[in-house]
Formats: sequence, C-alpha cells, structure tokens
Amino acid sequence: MSLRIKAVVDKFVQELQEALDADIQDRIMKDREMQSYIEEREREVAEREAAWKADLSRREAEIARQEARLKMERDNLEKEKSVLMGTASNQDNQDGALEITVSGEKYRCLRFAKAKK
Repeated sequence: MSLRIKAVVDKFVQELQEALDADIQDRIMKDREMQSYIEEREREVAEREAAWKADLSRREAEIARQEARLKMERDNLEKEKSVLMGTASNQDNQDGALEITVSGEKYRCLRFAKAKK
C-alpha cells in the first residue's frame, strides 16, 4: 500500500510541477508580449515626438524668416520716409535761408516763390 501512496504522491508532484512549469512559461510569454507592446508604443511615441519637433523647427524657421523680412521692410519704410519727408528747419541764418536735410544731405534754399496754380 505504501508503494501505491508513493506512486500517487509522485504522480501528483509531477502533475503539479508540470502545471507550475506551464504557468511559468505562460507568465514569461505574457511578459515578453507586454515588453514588446511597450517597446512598440515607445517607438510610436518617439516617432510622433520627432515629427512634432521637426514641424516645430520648420515653424520656428519660418517665423524667423518672416521676422527678418518684416524688419527689412520696416527699415526700408523708415528710409523711404526719411527720403520723402526730409527734415526742414528754418535756421536763423543771417541770409534767412531754409535748410532741408534729406537722407543726411543738407540743402539750402535762399529764394522762395509761390507755386503756380
């Protein structure tokens, strides 16, 4: 009878060991699947982040180009205003001449005449 009990116990232990091995293998597979899923998601996020950064970089470059163009246009406008407007000032010169400064160049006008209509 003791051999029978030993055989039953040995069979139970063997089945338990097989079930435990199967559970361990199942957990290892699930861990691998989870790790693979995590790696894939991290790769997707990294790709989206890289695309977002590239788009941001392009937009920043475009903003810098537009700012440079706007600054150039503003400088050109100031130059045009300076040329068109000039600076006129009546100097208390002994001869009573009107001095006009246009783009840094000074001009003197000694005679004045009314414009003809």
